[in-house]
Amino acid sequence: MNRTRLPWFLLVILVLAQIGYPLTEGQDRARLTIVTVVLGYLLSVGHALLSRGPRAAATLVLVTTVGGWAVEALGVTTGFPFGAYDYSGQLGPKLGGVPLVIPLAWTWMAWPAWLAAARLTRPGIGRVALAGVGLAAWDIFLDPQMVAEGYWTWRDPTPALPGVPGVPVGNYLGWLLVAVVLMALLARLAPTAPPLDGVDTPMYALYLWTYASSVLAHAVFLDLPGSAGWGALAMSVVALPLAGTLVRPHQPHRVRA
Repeated sequence: MNRTRLPWFLLVILVLAQIGYPLTEGQDRARLTIVTVVLGYLLSVGHALLSRGPRAAATLVLVTTVGGWAVEALGVTTGFPFGAYDYSGQLGPKLGGVPLVIPLAWTWMAWPAWLAAARLTRPGIGRVALAGVGLAAWDIFLDPQMVAEGYWTWRDPTPALPGVPGVPVGNYLGWLLVAVVLMALLARLAPTAPPLDGVDTPMYALYLWTYASSVLAHAVFLDLPGSAGWGALAMSVVALPLAGTLVRPHQPHRVRA
């Protein structure tokens, strides 16, 4: 299976798993959540390996998986930078108070956010900032959904976004800070080749699917209209321009990041 077909295959399996999320509950839903994150992780790391080579894939893992775990461990220990929170035991084994599946989720969405920003902007601070926003915006869907399931809780979830109780605004600001730092490290340690038309399309599809399916799921199936609205607004900063480039001729940036 070549470097184009394998990511598409994994994306289809991931979509099917996510479609099953509203159809499950309790421990079955928790297990499906873990499976979904692992699939997303394999998809992003596998695409980085096949499209950019071992160095890019290894750097992605080092920065976003190891780095994501370190930030989460700092968070549960000190409350910085997300606020004071605790994980339940529903998401599997923990290391340093952090379920091992959690840093995989950082990697899962960091890579498509980075590639989307690379398609939309030239190398530099603007690309790093847009990629950080693209990753952090996803959390406006993720955290309310996971808190509603009881996978983690904040000790003081105020102030919160209107219509999105249970998650403090400071958490989203912490995500933005960390996301920008991670993207800056990716830009420094693993310069990304120009966007590869066709080869990178599965990652664009992953980002757009995550956006559209999250809006639909929160608004219709999960009874989370507040996060549906806020998430739709925040993630549209990257998702809508990205979709626009896919329906009209695109001139990729030929300067290395």
